Amino acid sequence: MRSKTTMAFRRLALCAVPLMLTWGLAATPARAQDATAAVQASAQTQTPAEAKLPEGQIEQLVAPIALYPDPLLTQVLMASTYPLEVVEAARWSHDNSTVSGQALQDAMQAQSWDPSVKALTAVPQTLQMMNAKLDWTQQLGDAFLAQQQDVLAAVQKLRAQAQAAGNLQSTPQQVVTTEAPAAGAEASGPQPIVIEPVNPDVYYVPVYDPAVAYGAWSYPDYPPFNWSPPGFVASNVVSFAAGVAVGSAIWGGCNWWNHNVIINVNRFNAFNHTNIANNNWIHNPAHRDGVPYRDASVAQRFGGANNAAAREAFRDRVDAEHPDLSRLMGEDKKVGDTARDIPAIRDLPARRDAAVAREGGDRRMNDAVFPRQDVSRPRVGPMPRFMGSRAQAFRSAPRMMGGFRGRFGGGRRL
Repeated sequence: MRSKTTMAFRRLALCAVPLMLTWGLAATPARAQDATAAVQASAQTQTPAEAKLPEGQIEQLVAPIALYPDPLLTQVLMASTYPLEVVEAARWSHDNSTVSGQALQDAMQAQSWDPSVKALTAVPQTLQMMNAKLDWTQQLGDAFLAQQQDVLAAVQKLRAQAQAAGNLQSTPQQVVTTEAPAAGAEASGPQPIVIEPVNPDVYYVPVYDPAVAYGAWSYPDYPPFNWSPPGFVASNVVSFAAGVAVGSAIWGGCNWWNHNVIINVNRFNAFNHTNIANNNWIHNPAHRDGVPYRDASVAQRFGGANNAAAREAFRDRVDAEHPDLSRLMGEDKKVGDTARDIPAIRDLPARRDAAVAREGGDRRMNDAVFPRQDVSRPRVGPMPRFMGSRAQAFRSAPRMMGGFRGRFGGGRRL
């Protein structure tokens, strides 16, 4: 009896094995599909890596300034992140070309631009180039914010090429040396090439054709532009414009081994009438004036989190730059019978706040400066240029070969 029961259990087990295998094989594709779906869902939630600029394009961007003295080079890099303020400063410099020295330093205290932009008013030739090549200025600033180490590495590479070609050496205007690593630190790679003015209070801006100064250019798809001041006549491959006395205006610097842009605190404080102690440069999005960032990660880093601060900075700038307008926008303004007391003027406070909120909080709106006209009647003729937001000039647009728009790589004037 016991033997028959054992045999029955064995037959049942043998019958169950194929059935269990069948169930397992049927379930495997379902589990595989679930796993594949989970992987795909995970991949869809991941943010794709931001496309970096290629090496050739970065070298194209820094080629016109790579042979500048280090303080002026870094000053340009910092200021290029605020292209609209560069335009304003260039126009101010053009209209006030005789202001220099202590008078210039005093005049800058009344301006609301970023300190890096104010500094370049002491070197009007460089401001003129940045304004004339506005597309380049914006692209340089975007590259510097997104790929700072790559930008500084490209400067060193081009300096080494110019030195090998015999076009970078010490002159009566500047001193060319190399920077040894800090004490106790191991050197990784060649020593950086450092360029400093002979006199830190006087700058001679180098003028050169990048396609010649660096030897044979390696990137035909990214040709650098050649710019010189109007009427300038070059005497060598690398020539120098007339010296300009800058005093303490130029305060930029670079830690080449760490690929960091730094601040000469003493000169910064002297020119800007401040008392800072931190020598690290930090981009201030409140001075961006709504110009969009090219790189998504940079936009995330400097964008939404700063909207409130930028909005307040915008209001402060309107109040400081247009006191008559601010007076008209006061809540205690008495309505009279003058032409200014039209509803469009009285509604400016609400429209200004709405415009700031609509534009993301950090774009300066022309409505705050130029009151809208009565639109109850049909408009005749083209829209005045000032009615559009100035930051629209920096919207993304298809690029021509070489990365710059325009015949010679220059940008548009606002």
